[in-house]
Amino acid sequence: MPSEIDLQIEAFLRAAPARLAAHSVNAYREDLALWQRFFASEQLHALAQIRVPALRLFLIRERQRGVSVPSLRRRFSALRSFYRWLRLQDPQVEDPSRGLPMPKGEQHFPDWLGVDAAQELLDQRGKANDEFLQIRDQAILELLYSSALRVSELVQLRRSDLNLQAGLLRVLGKGQRERIVPVGRIARQALERYLARRSESQETALFLNRQGRPLGVRGVQYLVDKAGRERLGQHLHPHSLRHSAASHLLQSSGDLRAVQEFLGHAQIDTTAIYTHLNYQHLAQVYDDAHPHAKQKEQSHE
Repeated sequence: MPSEIDLQIEAFLRAAPARLAAHSVNAYREDLALWQRFFASEQLHALAQIRVPALRLFLIRERQRGVSVPSLRRRFSALRSFYRWLRLQDPQVEDPSRGLPMPKGEQHFPDWLGVDAAQELLDQRGKANDEFLQIRDQAILELLYSSALRVSELVQLRRSDLNLQAGLLRVLGKGQRERIVPVGRIARQALERYLARRSESQETALFLNRQGRPLGVRGVQYLVDKAGRERLGQHLHPHSLRHSAASHLLQSSGDLRAVQEFLGHAQIDTTAIYTHLNYQHLAQVYDDAHPHAKQKEQSHE
């Protein structure tokens, strides 16, 4: 026997052709059928039983099934249209869909290296090389990771921005915002070695190319990718080192505000993406190490 929800959805779809194209009606029918099956599986048969937690559970289950955010937005839009129609028939009908925000667009997490991979990339023990370009490239890799620099920030650095004795670097970031960031011990050592070999030209830029002119963005991108392919067997972008440094710092400190200041983010919401990276890391650690995770895995064998 059809439930109240089923009957109301059918009434909505019958009324829809008067104001919607046929393909739109079919799309609504498909999306609302998914909602109907979910409500039935949760023993929700009346409109008054539908609350925000149930709608949230539907979205979570759909995401777990691999449904994309655009598809979820379409299904959510169909439900909202249904409730708008219901309220036109009866303004007293409660609309739980208004208590749940529309699913946001796909969020692309930045590429980053795990701690072990970062160490493997930077560890040059027993691989000392006296060639100027190798010394320079190692200093660049160390500084990108140590101070979480954008590649645009790195190529703008002047020799006068670096205070090796204090272990500090003045950086000009987005919006011409200046910040002071620390330079780690190993990065300082790499920079000292580079500066000892750097030509004493009139160029004020910190990093120079083989012609003694300021190194550009593409040059940095090339050398970082080359190091990634040779040392890790993967393509690598300079921004990956910035993301890695930020994530590793947050993992060890748990201080989101400090990481925000370190990265030079104007809004903490931008920095908050690294909490998602850490949740991903935590989930992987749980799956690999937690006894209950292992028991659950064994129970499915």
